[in-house]
Amino acid sequence: MPAPFSLSLQDLAPIAQGTTTQQAMTETVLLAQEADRLGYERLWYAEHHGMPSIASSVPEILIGSAAAATAGIRVGSGGVMLLNHAPLRIAEAYRTLEALHPGRIDLGLGRAPGGDGYAMRALRSGGGEEFSAYLSELIAFDEDGFPADHPFSRVPVSPGGVRLPPKWLLGSSGASAQAAGQIGFGYAFAAHFSHTPAAPAFAAYREAFQPSEDFPEPRTILCLSVITAPTDEEAKFLATSQAVNWARFLTGEQRQLTSPEEAAAHTLSPQQQQIIEHQSALWMVGSPERMAEAITHKAAEAGADEVMITTTIHSYALRRRSFALIAEALGVAPRAA
Repeated sequence: MPAPFSLSLQDLAPIAQGTTTQQAMTETVLLAQEADRLGYERLWYAEHHGMPSIASSVPEILIGSAAAATAGIRVGSGGVMLLNHAPLRIAEAYRTLEALHPGRIDLGLGRAPGGDGYAMRALRSGGGEEFSAYLSELIAFDEDGFPADHPFSRVPVSPGGVRLPPKWLLGSSGASAQAAGQIGFGYAFAAHFSHTPAAPAFAAYREAFQPSEDFPEPRTILCLSVITAPTDEEAKFLATSQAVNWARFLTGEQRQLTSPEEAAAHTLSPQQQQIIEHQSALWMVGSPERMAEAITHKAAEAGADEVMITTTIHSYALRRRSFALIAEALGVAPRAA
């Protein structure tokens, strides 16, 4: 029996140790095609900078590549870190994508920098307090909404004759949820890295929601970190890569995604062990049956319309297998060719 929510996935385009960047890029297309075949609703790429283990620094390029290689799945950003970019640049990029792949593109927007302070300075990123101004400017460019005396009113957005795709706001708080509702965006909650419960944020979003052209009704996505394998034991072993790499990253040891064998052999510092103990509560790891049950419970508890899963496994083939096992366990119908 199909789950009472849509199922989607996020791809961080991981660069596994022992592989090349070219292999990681090829994998983004293979995963997109597999997700399309499996019946996933949408595929999003997240903008990250200065991270050797992640190749999703420019989501719109990956979006265009994946959309061109698939037929039915929606493809988008999850998200564009708006403070890193001039709003006009984002309006141009995502109008172009929408023109190339009409009806299949999403524009997810986040306020985080997608990197550390050094990366922010290199990107000339704006401060968090400027996000509302950037967002208002992006909307004004798309809707031709600048007052006549505003200097940007003379700037036509190219390409013309097309509007931005449906816009989603990413967040992990009641404030971001309320803001998404007030402007009639979809809302995605980052439960894959936030310990804050999603249900109050979704309630705030729905209470504040104002219908829009793209969203006549409120629409919520719950983002979860999930790793599955045929047995609990194998899933836990594969998850060792994620746990150790996350701890090493937060303690300044940036590197490509290591194998579970190497991760298991790594001697953790007390600080790294503490990081894993804290974050592991957010990582869902186990057999397909157990994961399907846990995902369904979390979606119902939060009141989510859709679940988006992200999966960090060193082996690209086993990562694709994990997505396939979850889709099957949740009763997702494969998409017709």
